[in-house]
Amino acid sequence: MGTQIKKVSEIPGPKSKEMLARRAAALPAGLGKSTEVVVEKAEGALVWDVDGNQLIDFAGGIGMVNLGHRPQVVVDAIKDQMDKYLHTGALVTTFEPYLEFAELLNKITPGDFPKKTLLACSGSEAVENAVQIARYYTKRPAVICFEGAYHGRTLLTLSLTSKYALFKKGFGSYAQDIYRFHSPNVYRKPDNFTEEEYIDFCIERFDQNLISHVDPSSVAAIIIEPVQGEGGFIPVPKRFLEKIRKVCDEHGIVFIADEVQAGAGRTGKFLSIEHSGVIPDMVTMAKSIGSGLPISAVTGRADIMDAPHLGGVGGTYSGSPIAVVAALETVKQINTPEFLAKSVHVGDAIRTRLNTMADKFSCIGDVRGIGAMLVVEFVKDRKTKEPDMDFAMAVIKKSVANGLILIRAGLYTNCIRFLPPIVITDEQLHEGLDVIENAIQEVLNERV
Repeated sequence: MGTQIKKVSEIPGPKSKEMLARRAAALPAGLGKSTEVVVEKAEGALVWDVDGNQLIDFAGGIGMVNLGHRPQVVVDAIKDQMDKYLHTGALVTTFEPYLEFAELLNKITPGDFPKKTLLACSGSEAVENAVQIARYYTKRPAVICFEGAYHGRTLLTLSLTSKYALFKKGFGSYAQDIYRFHSPNVYRKPDNFTEEEYIDFCIERFDQNLISHVDPSSVAAIIIEPVQGEGGFIPVPKRFLEKIRKVCDEHGIVFIADEVQAGAGRTGKFLSIEHSGVIPDMVTMAKSIGSGLPISAVTGRADIMDAPHLGGVGGTYSGSPIAVVAALETVKQINTPEFLAKSVHVGDAIRTRLNTMADKFSCIGDVRGIGAMLVVEFVKDRKTKEPDMDFAMAVIKKSVANGLILIRAGLYTNCIRFLPPIVITDEQLHEGLDVIENAIQEVLNERV
């Protein structure tokens, strides 16, 4: 097939620069942009900009398009729904797509207990709904979250979110009764600990925090990403998740798994927590379940989900028919052995190449993640592990200029995340990885 990256101008080209100037004039300065790519169209794992350049997408709209850009089955479902009705309101009427999608999620999420599902429009709303329902069910105020977490940008979810300077600075005060515990980051463990000793230490700290920070009898929910997203694609060790489950069981606390970024088949299972065997009480989902349309879901134990009074949950746009039919077809495609096997295949290919790069470049401190949810972390020194955020940014700029869309991650913003559409071809995948390897070498050469 030949190369998939095709440049007809520099990136950004003249039309893109004109559009970027309009953006600067019309949109708030605080609305970040990770690249200077101005999109004309997208399909599969490819993006075309307004100057006619053809790029490979390794960012996927921040993990929004695991099934690829504009999957035909989803586009067809949207078009069919548009000929019926756009909106009648789930708070006003009942329509079958909402029911069918809820029934599907109730069936495929972990746990053999009765479940119910509530839909909303964003990951933040899903988390907010989950926490509110848990508080209502337990009649308790407190919520435990973790260092490095990202849960959204509403008042409550921003209160739960870590990484202060980027997301939280200047927006306080924040919601009360939020308690942030340490989350294991095996890469940055003290040198004198083995991995197992470090996890033991984290579990000990967890128990201490239940004395020094908050009493379990006041805790409504513990919310955690089984693989931290914005924090740097850090898988939470199985024993730590098991500890959370044990504490929740002992004290009547609701265990919420935030699967907004790590779910939807990204890690080789429909939800990332399935790798641990730990069963949460509630799961929040968004991003790739809708193939780019604004939809999110909370699926949980029926007795918990039923706790709020009639009219206590919902929203005007929640369960939009257009978004629901897109999500229904997306999840049907994602939750198949073939798709999940492809996710593992893509992840193995990326990891193999990144490990080879790590052998070649000492600036790579760590390669980690699960399935096709991977990061490479850049450091100034492998021994001290001092983060090198400037290096990560330089690699991204060079890669984007050469036709590969990338974004950063990590508590120190020194990681590059790999979230290509799972439908990416091997040819596209390796061409993109070649671009990254060349960019790393170029940045190193310039630093000499």
